[in-house]
Amino acid sequence: MKKIICLFSLIMFAATVTHAQSINTFAVQTTIENGTIEGNYDTKTGVQTYFGIPFAKPPVGDLRWKAPQALENWKGVKETKKFSARPMQKIVFGDMASRSSGLSEDCLYLNVWTPAKRNTKDLPVLLYFYGGGNSAGDASEPRYDGESMAKKGIIVVTCNYRLNVFGFLAHPELSAEASYKASGNYGMLDQVAAMKWVNKNIAAFGGDPKKVTIAGESAGSIGVSMQMSSPLGRNLIAGAIGESGAGINPTMAPVTLAEAEKMGVEFAKKAGNLSIKQLRALSARDIYEIFDESKMFGFPIVIDNYFLPKTIPQIFAAKEQAQVPLLLGWNSAEIPGGAFMYGMPNTTENFITRVKKEYPDNAEEVLKLYPHSTEAEVILSSTALASDRFISYSTWKWFDLHRNNSSQPVYRYLYSKIRPELVDKTLGSGLAGGTVKADAAAPRPKPVGAPHACEIEYCMGNLHLVKDYAWTADDYKVSETMNNYFANFIKTGNPNGAKLPEWTVAKAGDATPPVMIIDIESRTEKAKDDARYEFLDKAYKNK
Repeated sequence: MKKIICLFSLIMFAATVTHAQSINTFAVQTTIENGTIEGNYDTKTGVQTYFGIPFAKPPVGDLRWKAPQALENWKGVKETKKFSARPMQKIVFGDMASRSSGLSEDCLYLNVWTPAKRNTKDLPVLLYFYGGGNSAGDASEPRYDGESMAKKGIIVVTCNYRLNVFGFLAHPELSAEASYKASGNYGMLDQVAAMKWVNKNIAAFGGDPKKVTIAGESAGSIGVSMQMSSPLGRNLIAGAIGESGAGINPTMAPVTLAEAEKMGVEFAKKAGNLSIKQLRALSARDIYEIFDESKMFGFPIVIDNYFLPKTIPQIFAAKEQAQVPLLLGWNSAEIPGGAFMYGMPNTTENFITRVKKEYPDNAEEVLKLYPHSTEAEVILSSTALASDRFISYSTWKWFDLHRNNSSQPVYRYLYSKIRPELVDKTLGSGLAGGTVKADAAAPRPKPVGAPHACEIEYCMGNLHLVKDYAWTADDYKVSETMNNYFANFIKTGNPNGAKLPEWTVAKAGDATPPVMIIDIESRTEKAKDDARYEFLDKAYKNK
């Protein structure tokens, strides 16, 4: 009986929320390149929303594993009031939230939040790419919601792009049939298609196609680094924001077309030695299950001489990247130290053993860079080394490449705010930013910094939409600061503004370039840890 009452209460609460939303909205129509769409105008927030706008033909049937195709025009009015299905994906990260209408290959849709009035024009635009390792993710996730940023006078667009085997499979047969004689990278080409859609259509929502900033976190940030590098995307943007990730060795670096095609051939063999024609004839369910059975995480981005002609370091060294302002950074504890210690106790001896194992020729240099004389130091240094190897170094390399190969301003941050306690004590924090069911038997280590993906709801101003954590006044303070920095940058290419701590630009050749520490008391400091990244740069030989 208690369960029934609880369920009834939840239904009534949801109905009340829906009713409260509906009484504040009325339908609005906008005509874009392919026809007229209808969204909602919220009179309480002043924000218009258009959810589930198609930006390419559904990549199904013969269009599976092809570059996104231009839409045909439609007649009448297309309703765009709810989020579309998200791309096909396994539950790789159990802590991702979603407001989508399910999963489907038919996933190439985007969402728009605009504060424009009837005569508004030339508003700045943010196009945000979600994270998830190019194997999972969803443009409808609450943490990416665009309303808070729209209230600051910015049009926000979030877009889906194909993932895993559906978005990144390369194969000799696919390369042979493509006009550009390459394959893979379909998810990246989807992002390009969304960028082109924004360029052609955003004026209809009050936006300026010449003031588009692309942003993303983790794989989304890697996408931003790729789009800055690609001849297809780099001329469509006015600015870029990267949060924890760049497509630079060792983090999801691109591979040669030959390597990618070999992986595709192996996948086709595991599927029953099928041709591309036979694979296209299979249902989405069959492809999903074959991919699931393969136990693969995903497929790499490809140096295909079309979307990507060279590696990112080569492109930036030649100054061929988008010459735009760049704001980027990473978090202070991207991944737990156990990712380096492999479950060994945090003793000095064990840390030394692990360092000698990983760096047999440079162990002494590494040990100098990462203090380890006490257990507390080992915990901090193992976390730092694991994080650097995971994603911090590659993001630093992107920062270093752009500041030394561009006249445009570059701003770097280190996000350091430790998250508050979880509301539900039976849960634990997951890698993708949300929560997972915790192992009651496993002790929870005290956090030593800000983990991967935790900054998203802060910078987008969406703490109120993420119910998992017991947010405090300090959290809202940090969110306001970070949200304002990002909003200022999107508007002007400079994060600085009234009442914000001064964020110093990083200059070429500066031996100790500045970094903005984003925390309860945000401040600019001279870099303290760049020697770590300079060592790893030599180790990874990213020239």
